[in-house]
Amino acid sequence: MIVDSAVYRAGTRVPVDCDVADLAAMRARCEPGDFVWVGLHAPDVAELDEVADKFSLHPLAVEDAVKAHQRPKLERYDDSLFLVVKTLWYVDAEDAVETGEISLFVGADFVISVRHGEGGGLQQARLDLEAREAVLAHGPSAVVYAVCDQIVDGYEHVTDALVEDVDEVELSVFSETRTNDSARIYVLKRELAEVRRAVLPLRDPIGRFANGTVHGIDREAAPYFRDVGDHLARTAETVDELDSLLSTAFEAHLARISVQQNEDMRKISAGAALVVVPTLIAGIYGMNFDHMPELHWTFGYVWAMVLMVGVSAGLLWFFKRSGWL
Repeated sequence: MIVDSAVYRAGTRVPVDCDVADLAAMRARCEPGDFVWVGLHAPDVAELDEVADKFSLHPLAVEDAVKAHQRPKLERYDDSLFLVVKTLWYVDAEDAVETGEISLFVGADFVISVRHGEGGGLQQARLDLEAREAVLAHGPSAVVYAVCDQIVDGYEHVTDALVEDVDEVELSVFSETRTNDSARIYVLKRELAEVRRAVLPLRDPIGRFANGTVHGIDREAAPYFRDVGDHLARTAETVDELDSLLSTAFEAHLARISVQQNEDMRKISAGAALVVVPTLIAGIYGMNFDHMPELHWTFGYVWAMVLMVGVSAGLLWFFKRSGWL
């Protein structure tokens, strides 16, 4: 469905006396230099085909915009651009990165944004852009900048949340208590992979915008895209650092498990020795050989008990001194 549409002239939104869904009327009110920004959310095939017919959109790009689940990319179709970007938001309770998608059709006098997913609403981006007349004066390029800027800011919010979770994992791995962090480490690494799939492919289109080499994107808007590119590069570096930290944390977790198992085996061995030695002595004195020297000794029972307790006490002292117990 169409969320909003507007005509922009010289950096300002032009009031129109028609419904936002009447795209033919919207275009009829455009003068040379004006452009229309149409925003759609999860349109079906019929809705997008209607928009495509009015703006002469390429059918292959329309097909990608309807199906969604595309890789971030920038393509040219005739005189228009087709840009796909991933939106991300973080669900802290589940350590989950949720994804959406925004497709942008960019022409000389129009921008059509097609959004899929619950996150990444563009209403705030539209309002912020309308408050910056100097930026909006760059035409459709300003809309591309505003959308990319908001999405990349969302990436940074996601990585900030992931940083907190990775810090929690590190504290848990190196805590004195026994923990089972392997499952959470795996989940976080999987979510980092989701972020990487959104961030890395987007660097090429943003870099081309920043260099002013894309026909249809105003060269004077390049500094704005360089700012977006800086934020995107910082996000990519953070993702790589977090992935490395999680790998190190997982190795440390396995090492701690190995150390704990060794400590457990030492304690079990020490405990077994404390039981085995008295059992050995009792076994010898319980064989009742006729010619056993201590068999008929008056103090044989006392001697056996003292020997058991004494040897066990000596072993206990030795184990404690050696750190086995």
